[in-house]
Amino acid sequence: MSVISMMVHPERNESLEVAAALADYLEKSGNKVRIDEVGASAVGRSELGCSTENFAADADLAVSIGGDGTMLRTFERVAQAGVPVLGVNVGHLGYLTEFEADEAQTAVDKALRGDLPVEERLMIQSRVQRFDGEIEGTWIGLNEAVVEKKSQGHTVRLEVTIDDSPFATYAGDGLIVSTPTGSTAYNLSARGSIVAPTHWSLQLTPVAPHMLFDRSLVLRPDTEIRISVVGEREANLSVDGRSVAALRDGDVMIATRSEVIARLVTSGSGGFQQVLKQKFGLKDR
Repeated sequence: MSVISMMVHPERNESLEVAAALADYLEKSGNKVRIDEVGASAVGRSELGCSTENFAADADLAVSIGGDGTMLRTFERVAQAGVPVLGVNVGHLGYLTEFEADEAQTAVDKALRGDLPVEERLMIQSRVQRFDGEIEGTWIGLNEAVVEKKSQGHTVRLEVTIDDSPFATYAGDGLIVSTPTGSTAYNLSARGSIVAPTHWSLQLTPVAPHMLFDRSLVLRPDTEIRISVVGEREANLSVDGRSVAALRDGDVMIATRSEVIARLVTSGSGGFQQVLKQKFGLKDR
């Protein structure tokens, strides 16, 4: 018997239908199924509801049914326990959800048998050092940590130090520190570098910079990036789209590679390149 934890997008009907059918199939096959509490209620299987604290416990596989946002919420719950995640896409074309709804049952069976490859993805860790030296956090993300302005219509000044060496002070809307997986998320919309998701590096990308230097930097995975707020205009720190801290003059966000590794179940068919081609309408010739 295997234990499967399922994360479901609660507001998409197709997601609920796929989850209900997959749960029935897995239970009939003798497996133990649990669903995040909100998703279980939406599916109509409240008895399978599982709290955030117990979602990863003893799980052999986590299945995310939704889009890339649902995948991020799934990794948030299971990455530290080393549970592999299989993504079923029922939203727009995504980079993380490699399997379609009609492939869900077959893909899960193969994953449980160990017949599908599992990629290891770098995750990012961020914490805040306040102006008085106090440390807050640690927050872990699969995509990125972002320091952005709080006030509309104004820029924020951010001083960057890389491995204890002062680099530059940026004026703009913010700075993104992304993983290779996150290079096709917010980083991409800010014209950052696209990096193969299994590569190990950190990317530093400015958001709407008001300065001549506007390039994205691809850095070693063991780099420490410190971003300090300079001046009276406040900033906000978000990790994978979750707002986690407000930053004021003298506060520092410290970003490094996390020791936690995300494990992603894939089809092994070069899905990343194929999604890029579809996203950008690229032709073979």
